[in-house]
Parts: sequence; structure tokens; C-alpha cells
Amino acid sequence: MSYSEATPASTPQEEKRQPRQSRLVKAALGCERLGRFDVTLRNVSLTGIGGQGPHMLHIGERISVFLPGHQPMLGTVRWVAGTRFGIQTDREIETLRLRAAHDDQIVPADSRLDFQIMPPPQIDPWRPGLTRAVSLPGHFGRKR
Repeated sequence: MSYSEATPASTPQEEKRQPRQSRLVKAALGCERLGRFDVTLRNVSLTGIGGQGPHMLHIGERISVFLPGHQPMLGTVRWVAGTRFGIQTDREIETLRLRAAHDDQIVPADSRLDFQIMPPPQIDPWRPGLTRAVSLPGHFGRKR
């Protein structure tokens, strides 16, 4: 018996699961029950997203998914753990477009602002109640 005959073929469950890419992306979801709301995505695959939002979703619920760099798409909630969720999308997610759209929003600070070195302010250190005359030791500027 050869090695390939001894090891069982992968199960259909293993074949369906796509490799996940760890990401931190802001997106939005929408449904009739909750309206549209912002979420944070933690991982993305070819046909699914996982993340966390402000509301608890229901397994099997149909959701509109608004991803950066993509047209809105529909998805189905597959798992829920508190406010964390996993959604299987009806269309494929182009992870390169997702990254490109996310990177477009990041602008280096030096391209937006003009930084200048400013000299320290020249202020008079005199305070009311103090005299400018040299005072006797132990009097610390008080008048006699």
C-alpha cells in the first residue's frame, strides 16, 4: 500500500475553507434589523470576512458588506461569538484591491503639513509681586 492510498483524501469541509489573511481593516455592514454600521475586520479570505462590530449578529442573517475598494456585496453570517462574527460573501473578495484601497487612505505626515522649527518664545520672566532689584539673602525678592 502506497502512502497516498494510506492517507485519506481531504474532507469536503477542509476543501471549502479558504486560507485566511490577517488584516486590520475598517468596513461597514448593513441589514434591515440594524441599519448600516461600522465594523473592524481582523481577517479576510477569498469568500469571507471575520471581524468585530458594535452589534450581535444572528447566524444565517443576510448582510450587505461594504469593503474598501469593492462594490457592495451580500453575505451570510456563518458564526457569531458575542460581537465577533464570520461572514461568507456571495462574491469573491480581491484582497489586493482591499490592501490598495486601504493604503491609499494613508498619507505621510510630511506631505500634508509644513513643519518649521520655531525659536523659543522670548518672554519676560518677571512676575507680579517680585522686585527686579537684588534682594538680601533670605528675602527672595520681597520689599522691606
